[in-house]
Amino acid sequence: MKYRYLVASDMDYTLFVTGQEVSEENRKAIKELREAGVAFTLATGRTSFLVSKYVRDLDIDVPCITSNGGAFYDPSSMTEILPNNMKEDTVREIFRILLDRGIDCAGYSGEGIYFAPDSKRRKFFEGYNKTVPKEEQVSFFLLDRTLLDRNTLPPFSKILVVGADEKTTRELRSRKDIESVASTGDFFDLMNIGSSKGNGLLRLADMLGIPRENTFAIGDNENDLSMLEMASHSIAMGNSRKEILDACDYITSDCKDDGFAKAVREYILPVVRRS
Repeated sequence: MKYRYLVASDMDYTLFVTGQEVSEENRKAIKELREAGVAFTLATGRTSFLVSKYVRDLDIDVPCITSNGGAFYDPSSMTEILPNNMKEDTVREIFRILLDRGIDCAGYSGEGIYFAPDSKRRKFFEGYNKTVPKEEQVSFFLLDRTLLDRNTLPPFSKILVVGADEKTTRELRSRKDIESVASTGDFFDLMNIGSSKGNGLLRLADMLGIPRENTFAIGDNENDLSMLEMASHSIAMGNSRKEILDACDYITSDCKDDGFAKAVREYILPVVRRS
């Protein structure tokens, strides 16, 4: 289908409350977008391995932005495509810092997820695996010094850091050779230079032949800021951080109150119908 507009939505605490399903009102709103000739996609910090269920459930037919713009998930092939992988030396150095300091972390690879020993995040991925067919489940690998001693590392599009101390957080987030954004709670993400939801949004619009002035983005957290700034039309959830509220053209209601559906009906569709 040829689309005239593109809407990119964050997932957690934007389209749904983490751990819950997409509400019926938000599902209806996505259908209303498609009927109006608007492409709908997900823009998430999650790995490509954690979107197939939603792509299928919401009938998404265009690529999704994953790993905060570090890769895309292609619905037609059900695989990760166009990864912007981090430099191997950079990955090796960062993982050594995290492992030496006993900080929980995970690496997102096209092969699967690499978890630090005793990572608390593995349980979340195991829970997701129970909800999808075997062929869509995430493969798990151990992230330890044995892996780092290999001559060649797997490719990584993102490193997730969980619960780092203040010193390590400052050290990693101040590096000039990577992109860094905060996501939920005490998580922050590290990606290769050029990886952002904003760059992913513009790249996807170009891929679909949609004018950049016909792009919408909706989100709630720091890792959404780049796409909210780069989209022609930006929407903040009512539960957003202050810098997100200040950066957007329109503020909708909270995620738990179907703020996504409200934004579609009161802001996005009126703009589309005026064109």
